[in-house]
Amino acid sequence: MPKAEISWKRETGDGALLQCYAQHAGKRWIFHHRNKRYDAWQTVENPPVEDWLALLDAVRRRINRRLLPPEVEDRLLKTIAEQFPGTDTEKVEL
Repeated sequence: MPKAEISWKRETGDGALLQCYAQHAGKRWIFHHRNKRYDAWQTVENPPVEDWLALLDAVRRRINRRLLPPEVEDRLLKTIAEQFPGTDTEKVEL
């Protein structure tokens, strides 16, 4: 059973709005996207780095509010570094 759901919106390359959310299940994050409110959620196998950074930003904000333990950020940073080497995660805004 998923432990946490975090959602956000982002623009695609062609200017369309995309709704996204990630579920924390065990040691992994499962990403989902959809275009409009009543569309079905589609699981994303290889989410782009923008989604990972948006998730990192949301996790950091939840840690500040004591909704998540700090260890979640450490594991997420490790996952991002493994999948996207050279990504600067310090510039992600809070």
